[in-house]
Amino acid sequence: MSTYRILFLGDIVGEPGRAHVQRSLPSLRDMVEPTFVIVNGENAAAGSGITPKIADAIFSWGVDAITLGNHAFHKREIAPYLDSPRPIVRPGNMTRRFTGRGHTDITRDGITLRVANLCGRVHMEPAYDDPFGMAEDLWAGEHHLFLDFHAEATSEKVAMGWHCDGHATAVVGTHTHIQTADERILPGGTAYITDVGMCGPSEGVLGVDRDVIVRRFRGDLHERFEVAPGPSVICGVVIDVKTSTGHAVGIERIRFGD
Repeated sequence: MSTYRILFLGDIVGEPGRAHVQRSLPSLRDMVEPTFVIVNGENAAAGSGITPKIADAIFSWGVDAITLGNHAFHKREIAPYLDSPRPIVRPGNMTRRFTGRGHTDITRDGITLRVANLCGRVHMEPAYDDPFGMAEDLWAGEHHLFLDFHAEATSEKVAMGWHCDGHATAVVGTHTHIQTADERILPGGTAYITDVGMCGPSEGVLGVDRDVIVRRFRGDLHERFEVAPGPSVICGVVIDVKTSTGHAVGIERIRFGD
């Protein structure tokens, strides 16, 4: 085939996000007909982290790879799982004392796609090495590269897109949970978007109960984060890729509610 398609869904937030993705994936598959399905699962367990049980459930829905982020280790039981052969990746620029790996290669229909995860360093915890140097290591070799760049600052995400242009098939931003409207194909053939958005409660604040967040902004730091009630949204991107080169030829945002 001359092109193939990647479906990527943004940060799954808690049980509402998981339930909505599970319900929607069969019809999404029929509509999009992706070769690869990738999701970010770093908020899948009650809004922070992921457990082996939840990861296994996500894989059972036909997901090919799971990416994580700065909450990768918020559930301690995930640490041994990240050393398993399962295609789940935590940020590759974390210090080496952490279990797991920063990329995995998945193959289908004769196409090998390298799925990688890196964290930004602007306004993030001081636990990450240079993501730009790590990106250069990732794009070496004969494979197509899909990079989930989990970062806070839009400027850092845009810079990573340009840094990887012509080397990566796609650089997609996650972490901030708000879908941006800047999807495009960069001149070198890299699909880019600053943030794909989230899969989770749409009537909270980034998936968290809005009343809790308002009280925290007003100074009540004892408030505990709780996943918001109510309807959910699914956000993601569909990326079309030229099989022979690994260059993207199309990127489209998707967003729909319950």
